[in-house]
Amino acid sequence: MDEVKTGVRYLLMICLMLQGMGALAGEAISLRTFSGSGYNLQPENVAVVVNTDQPESVQAGEYYLNVRQIPDGNLVKVSIPGSPKKLSAQYFAQLKQEIDAQLQPRHQVIVMMWTAPYAVECNSITSAITMGFDPEQCANTCAPAKHPNRYFNSRSFQPFTDMGYRLSMLLPVQSFEEAKALIDRGFASDYSAPAATAYYLTTSDKNRSSRAQFFPPSGRVAQRYLEIKNLKADSIRDVQDVMIYQTGLVSVPYLETLQFFPGALADHLTSAGGDLLGTSQMSSLRWLEAGATASYGTVSEPCNYWQKFPNPAVLLKHYLMGASAIEAYWKSVAWPVQGVFIGEPLASPYKR
Repeated sequence: MDEVKTGVRYLLMICLMLQGMGALAGEAISLRTFSGSGYNLQPENVAVVVNTDQPESVQAGEYYLNVRQIPDGNLVKVSIPGSPKKLSAQYFAQLKQEIDAQLQPRHQVIVMMWTAPYAVECNSITSAITMGFDPEQCANTCAPAKHPNRYFNSRSFQPFTDMGYRLSMLLPVQSFEEAKALIDRGFASDYSAPAATAYYLTTSDKNRSSRAQFFPPSGRVAQRYLEIKNLKADSIRDVQDVMIYQTGLVSVPYLETLQFFPGALADHLTSAGGDLLGTSQMSSLRWLEAGATASYGTVSEPCNYWQKFPNPAVLLKHYLMGASAIEAYWKSVAWPVQGVFIGEPLASPYKR
């Protein structure tokens, strides 16, 4: 019964938020509700964690500090031999203790410079770092979350100060060259606000279209030069203006034909997108390889609760308000225990 109440509470929050956004349909979308944003994440607020057993992780971390002008004292060094995909709860507890010992109150955000590990038993490593490891979810991964995300669609601009949450994201390091390209895309996105399009696809896969009810209607956000296209289709191809792409399929075709703007967010609702190095379904890494700047996927079977995936309306709202990629993505997932956030966290194309 408590789970039902939790779900209803979040549904009501979404409905009120959508009502507040006014006419998301029509010739142009008003941004009155987006004025007065307080998003102002600074380099000194970001802790950069590197794995000293991976030379590419250390190299990418040092490059990130330089590009984003993050203080050298914000570099956190840990040792994870072998780079396993999944950590045990016991191993993770030791790792988190080692990371926490090197953090300061000013750190609101943590970026981990590696691809693996990306899971802690059935939890994602990003949720475990931010909210703590939740063993209850592993008893039944298809159950609703018992510990919802208090940052979800909140007014907070300082999550650690306000809630004790240090938002975390993996910046994948398959190679230094790929990590560098991702970091450069994120940096290039800042303040850019290009003439772009947000694509929302309701596909023929009904089970994986559970969040289609929250897709914004087609329209134009004139103040942000953003066109919204709400489509009933399994894919798009040969388009050159992608800022947001959200869909629901096991595998998304034609990514190689798309052009993503720096700062683009893209994800697909499926069970194992967060199993980054798995083979059963399309990995969320494919979005970054295609040119997106941040993405999301679940590391264990979540079933198709919309609350376990980025809510499209909430994500759009906060990104257009000037949130960074990490802030917007974390604010859009009500139950993120099983979901891993990946990408360049500070990308901010709509920063004011």
